[in-house]
This record gives sequence, structure tokens and C-alpha cells, in this order.
Amino acid sequence: MRNGRCDWSIPAMVPYQGHYRKAVRYIESDGPKATIARVRLSSDLPARPHAAIYLDHAATVPILPEVRAVVAEAMACWANPSSVHAAGRAARAALEDARGRVAAALGWSGAVIFTGSATEALALGWGAGKGAHQFASAVEHTAVLRHAGESIIAVDSEGLVDPDGLPRADLVAVQHVNNETGIIQPLDRIAAGVQAGGGLLLADCAQSAGKVPLPPADLIAIAGHKLGAPPGIGALLVRDLALLAPSGGQERGYRPGTENLPYILGLVTALEADHDWLAGAATLRGWLEGQLRELGLEVIAADVARVPTLGAYRLPGTAATTLLIRCDAAGIAISAGSACASGSISPSHVMRAMGLGAATAREVFRVSIGRETTRADLEALLAVVRSVVTR
Repeated sequence: MRNGRCDWSIPAMVPYQGHYRKAVRYIESDGPKATIARVRLSSDLPARPHAAIYLDHAATVPILPEVRAVVAEAMACWANPSSVHAAGRAARAALEDARGRVAAALGWSGAVIFTGSATEALALGWGAGKGAHQFASAVEHTAVLRHAGESIIAVDSEGLVDPDGLPRADLVAVQHVNNETGIIQPLDRIAAGVQAGGGLLLADCAQSAGKVPLPPADLIAIAGHKLGAPPGIGALLVRDLALLAPSGGQERGYRPGTENLPYILGLVTALEADHDWLAGAATLRGWLEGQLRELGLEVIAADVARVPTLGAYRLPGTAATTLLIRCDAAGIAISAGSACASGSISPSHVMRAMGLGAATAREVFRVSIGRETTRADLEALLAVVRSVVTR
């Protein structure tokens, strides 16, 4: 803390006289808004201001102001919901009310189990497969692929699972919306095929919840921080609790650990927030993609259904990391694939599963927009892309 302000130092790379130099970016937060205040090169060159433009909402969404307020207020409700005294009963009442509101906000008629993340929810859901035959699509998040091993379902060049080519399985895991490309899997048909064979469908809906209607899956994982709630809260939606084996003392015996009531109330608030901005997001992305095409970029999976907030693009002949560094220096946040794997030197497993070669896969970057994104933000991104294209 300094003069009532919180300061974090974040290492960055910035251009100077044709070279990239180590720098420290100081982020100063004063109240609810955080802004990049200055970038200082390690050689103590004068700082220059940077405007923060956040285009990485698929990684995490800024916490909504109304969520901040609810979480702060809920800190006063600190009693354990499992306690039988009056304070505990009040916390339990708030917890169960939140459970019902989550289901209502998502149009879900089954059970809701609160977890610490979508990753935890997916692990719980994967455990519902009672047999030895459990499969996951090749484009799943690593949170699922680590369980699937070699039991992988291939996808086509657009990243889609063929509903007519599914293996007979006890459980099949397929993302509703891919976190790198934004494509929407045909889960209505996939669910029908899996369930007709006596299996269960586990759907990772971290990127789709609150944006498109939920699929008819047996088990659904959601993540609060993709909606504007704090990191550290998620949920597993379960069609029938009989599908799960009890594994803990809380959450009706299906998840151990005292419930995080403030964050649960934050999740509810995020789900109930206004989502009218999504129509504007579709317009913005459409305009961006038109501009990128004019510059010679490729839109990944352009001809299939995608959520309006997310797109993947390839700049032929240029590694995505080059563009990321340029954007970061300009105060623009984008990514090269999943945030959980962006630090890896390996090419995206999603792009590889879609048939791209290793070098081509490394040329793909992701842009994901949110409720606060403006056309001016995208124009700033395009200015950086043009500088790379014409260099």
C-alpha cells in the first residue's frame, strides 16, 4: 500500500529502439477501477502512459461492480451454514436461496452443487461415470483431458464432434463452447446419441453459461469468473443426484468443504446481471472480423456457430507471440489460446486437433470481448495488427 493505493509490479516486455527490453508495469488501483499507470524500462527511461484495453474475457471477466458490492455485504454473513444455531441457520437460508436462484437464472430443473471452480466441478462430474468406458473430445479443456487419457473423440477441421460417430460409452465429455475458438458443439444431437446408448453427457459450460441456453446434458460445469464473479467459485449442475457417489460432508454430502457463501452470492448476482450487451458483442465481433480479413488474416471456424464474444484468428507467417508482445506493449490484452496453457511452448492442442500443423497453430491468437468493450478498443487492436502486417 502507498498513500492508500494498492500497487502491483508485473514484468512485461516493451519495444525500445527496435528491441524488447525488460520492464516493470505498475498497476495502481484507486477504488473499484484499476488502471495501468506507467511502464518503466529497466534502464530507467522515462515512463510513458498506457491505456488498458482488455480483450481476454475468455480467460476471466472483470468482477462486476454489483458483484463486488454483494460479496462485500455478504462478508457480514460469516456463520457456517452447517451450524444449527441462529446465525448458521441464517447462512443456510441464504445458501439455499442462492441455489434456487442459480437454477432459475440458468433454466435448470436439476440439482446445483457449489464448487470452488469449474475444474473441480468437471472432476466431480467425471466421477459419475461408473464404468470403464469414458471419453472426451479432443478439444476439451485440459481439466477434462487429464482424466480421459487416450480415450479421445476426434473432431473435424472446424473443431466439431460428429454426433453420428460417437463411441458407446458410460460417460462422454464435450464442451458446449470451446474456450479457444468459440465454436458451439451440437450438444442437442450429441446428448441424444450418448443417452440413447445408456451413457451420460458431461458438458463444460464455462464459456457458454449466461450466453446461450444450457444443453440437455446430465452434468454441467460452470465457472463464476467467466461471468463476472470472483475466481474461486463454480458449480456442477446435476440432472439426478443419484448419478453421483457421496464424497463429503457439505453440499448434500457430494462435496467436502465449508461453502463460500459470499462468493456463491457473487455467482448468483453475476448470473442475474443484464445480458443485453451480447447483441452488441456480436456486432462488434462481426466488424472486427471483416477488418481482419481485409488485412489478410484467417478467421478460425468462421462458417460454424460460435458465441458472439470469442474468436480465434491466424496471421499467416507471424507467430502469435509476436502480436501478443506488441499488443501488451500498447496496453492491449489478448491471448494465444487458453490462459491455462498459454505459458506452454507447445502449440495449442485445440488447433492441432482441428488439423493445423504445429507452425500454423502457433500463428493463432484469441480475442474475446466483454460488456465494456467498445469499437475504439478494437480499432486500437487493429492498429497493432496493421503494424505487424506491414512491418
